[in-house]
Amino acid sequence: MEPPPQTLPPPPPLQRTSSIPTTLLNKYELGRLLGRGSFAKVYAARSLSDKTQLVAIKIIDKTKTDAAMEPRIISEISAMHRLQHHPNVLKIHEVMATKTKIYLVMELASGGDLFSKIRKMGKLKEPAARRYFQQLVSAIHFCHQNGVSHRDIKPHNLLLDGKGNLKISDFGLSALKNGGVDGGFLLQTACGTPAFTAPEVMARRGYDGSKADAWSCGVILFFLLSASLPFDDSNLAVMYRKIHKGEYQLPSCLPKSVKSIINQLLDPNPYKRMSIEALMKHPWFLKKFELPTKSSVFESDYKESCKFDKSAAGGINAFDLISLSSGLDLSGLFEVKYARDRRFTSSETVERVTERVRNVGGRLGYRVEEGKGGGAIRLGKGRVGLVFEVWEIVEKLLVVEVKVVEGGGVEFEDLHWGELKEGLGDVVLQWNDDAM
Repeated sequence: MEPPPQTLPPPPPLQRTSSIPTTLLNKYELGRLLGRGSFAKVYAARSLSDKTQLVAIKIIDKTKTDAAMEPRIISEISAMHRLQHHPNVLKIHEVMATKTKIYLVMELASGGDLFSKIRKMGKLKEPAARRYFQQLVSAIHFCHQNGVSHRDIKPHNLLLDGKGNLKISDFGLSALKNGGVDGGFLLQTACGTPAFTAPEVMARRGYDGSKADAWSCGVILFFLLSASLPFDDSNLAVMYRKIHKGEYQLPSCLPKSVKSIINQLLDPNPYKRMSIEALMKHPWFLKKFELPTKSSVFESDYKESCKFDKSAAGGINAFDLISLSSGLDLSGLFEVKYARDRRFTSSETVERVTERVRNVGGRLGYRVEEGKGGGAIRLGKGRVGLVFEVWEIVEKLLVVEVKVVEGGGVEFEDLHWGELKEGLGDVVLQWNDDAM
């Protein structure tokens, strides 16, 4: 008999913070800081109209954002609004705005994220892993039915509520198709986290977003049952090659049925890869699987539907919000951090990319030194040190990792990084860095 789902303890009481006002727009009492990033802070909060309702509020400072982030806030809000009625998708309750701030009122996932849980407890037993996996796949299937491909499925974006139920978050990299299911809808943008990203996405070929999400689900199932990743190497180039070839080692202790699912999901050929629909018909997946009922779909700790509040924001509506929202990063709602390293892909030659780095660095006043290996260059200026490492993964696909080895910080971000990024623009296919 399978053990009942673990019930997590209730969230700690709100703790008053002195860095911001106690109340927000006369609607929420702000509490402890949950996380911070370059452009935003996330706070626990309580509704003033109902003291028992706890939420998370992300406060985004428009004055610190980059205009390139606008598509991400639009994707985040649009996807979550479209998907709000599935019990395993993190809900967005309200979006409010002033001239300098955007306030995103979200469901509070008090149980933390799945990555932290596995890191603390180790691999899960098969029944517990299956339950989380069923909730994930059910939610992803719902996403695809509603024309949304997530494209950044990883344990850090899988949150847990107070009852231990899984909640998918972070739709900042999602792709939306107007009009429904994305069958035949080929995407082009390379995005996501490398260890969880399908090979066709990194190769920047046209790809089916639902098949790319299926690959990520295979990585998650492997992680749940082993507390490790199928593709994990300190050398990024080696890891990319393993992903493209589908080279990984299954733990011997896994049941044959689970091994079969993982092998079919982690097929590098997306045309042969198991689809989410086929996965949901597999006997192992169906064991004690319960489809979301009408009551559970509409059940929420906060029973308001997603809305754009006009009165609290001085008459700002959804269209005004989008025009105001240039540069708002909603990724990693509960894993906000300040990143030092970045990477981009390129279809140029190694020689062309390294030459461009030298030229841009020299023009901007950096000392240019050759690093170890033909594809490594070091740039230095004042207290700032950068290393560019270039690897050829497959034909016509380079990965360039940019590491801040000295200095950095806010001053570097504000004064220097933008110039470097702009100068490298003509050799870049896609930036895919931890700061995005």
